[in-house]
Amino acid sequence: MGTNRRYAESIDRGINERILDGIAREGKLETLTKVELELDARTVTTDPKPAKVRAWVRFGSTPVIVDAEACMWTEHAVAIRFRADKREWRCWVWRGAVR
Repeated sequence: MGTNRRYAESIDRGINERILDGIAREGKLETLTKVELELDARTVTTDPKPAKVRAWVRFGSTPVIVDAEACMWTEHAVAIRFRADKREWRCWVWRGAVR
């Protein structure tokens, strides 16, 4: 049996979204702490037109890569937002976790 080349990307995206939705229901979204962010000592840049990125996040102990928008950043961290399980999620991640 062959594969459906015409719709393969759409099917893959749908499967990935369902997996992410399940992971989002299972655990708490982790974010960097105030101590880690050092926002009182770092310059924070806010982008009025957030860039599309892919970023590693953790729900509990489960790491997952998500399609997100980079809304704010410092020298070492990025604030992202993304959708999963029919809601918007926001967190801070280390700059190295963002592509």
